[in-house]
Amino acid sequence: MRERVSPGVAIAGVGIAAFLVVSLLFGFTVVSTEEEAALTVEFDPVSYVDESWEAVRTAIEDQAVPLADVLNRIEPAADGTISTEELTPVAEELGRITTGEAHVYSVTGTGTVTDVDVESSRGSMGVQVDGYDGPIGVRFWIGTRIPSDESSIRDATGFIEFGDFREQTEFGKVAREINKKVLDGLEGLDRENLEGQAIEFTGAFTIRTFNQPIIDVSEVQIVPIEVTT
Repeated sequence: MRERVSPGVAIAGVGIAAFLVVSLLFGFTVVSTEEEAALTVEFDPVSYVDESWEAVRTAIEDQAVPLADVLNRIEPAADGTISTEELTPVAEELGRITTGEAHVYSVTGTGTVTDVDVESSRGSMGVQVDGYDGPIGVRFWIGTRIPSDESSIRDATGFIEFGDFREQTEFGKVAREINKKVLDGLEGLDRENLEGQAIEFTGAFTIRTFNQPIIDVSEVQIVPIEVTT
């Protein structure tokens, strides 16, 4: 006599068969308990930057080219603009181009402080760079705050990449923590008496070019990792 199969067993069997078919067609990944725990660990940008800060500084210093050399290669029109096509060879030779198509430069040099803005929390100073007398203005972010979208130091390193992070927010947090380190290093700067001072500097700046065939380069903003008078 044939054994009768209960409806519940039949439904379970159909479910298992369907699962096996889907698995064969699309594949699946078995995640271990340890791997699942690692994926749920909250990212700590402070620890990340603390651990990598010396490598960040070293990368900027080792890659730095004279700022005057970069500026002398950029020849804007009378209105301060230049095409991305003209800028690209300069970035390829003297800087780097990120996956987001930003042109980022690690730079060094000397110059004279022309003015200082200490009224705004985003304090800055203008600098006449030695070896450059062209039309491009140069400003340095010196705090007490750096703009939240400023990521020049992060992007200039060449070893901190978007693909290394799970989310865009993590990548952004790293840039902000790096900028805090920058400002910590500038705490001894006598902002009130900088005007007219000769300085030496190392830092980085970005020219954003994504979807922009024409770029305004009337001024560049430098994030310094070191300024000495």
